[in-house]
Amino acid sequence: MRKRTKAREVALQILYQRDIRSLREAGQESLSEIIGDVDTEIKEFAHELLKGVEEHSEEIDAKISQYATNWVLPRMSVVDRNILRQACFELIYRSDIPPKVTINEAVELAKRFSGEEAGKFVNGILDKIRSELNKD
Repeated sequence: MRKRTKAREVALQILYQRDIRSLREAGQESLSEIIGDVDTEIKEFAHELLKGVEEHSEEIDAKISQYATNWVLPRMSVVDRNILRQACFELIYRSDIPPKVTINEAVELAKRFSGEEAGKFVNGILDKIRSELNKD
């Protein structure tokens, strides 16, 4: 597994944990608990994702809500909601990551941790966001 793929997986696990426990301060402690002794690059990228999602949570949630037709965030599955948050952060704030990579990684996370239909759901919303941002 590639390092950034692993970091996205780790960040998703922590976002999920925070969401179901309503924790705001799980950050570094949970990061260490979940991944233990792994490559520094994985830890750093996971931390960047977590910090970014937290710092921009209101704008990210508003953007997802704008394109999640007939869905409200609290009614989405916890996994899908946090995959969308993480990927939305990458699309909006990380110009160093190609949007196609972000969307593909998010879809794969959804398929792996939620299901085939979740992959389509995540892809649909993220593709609309990508189109609005005029990124290829």
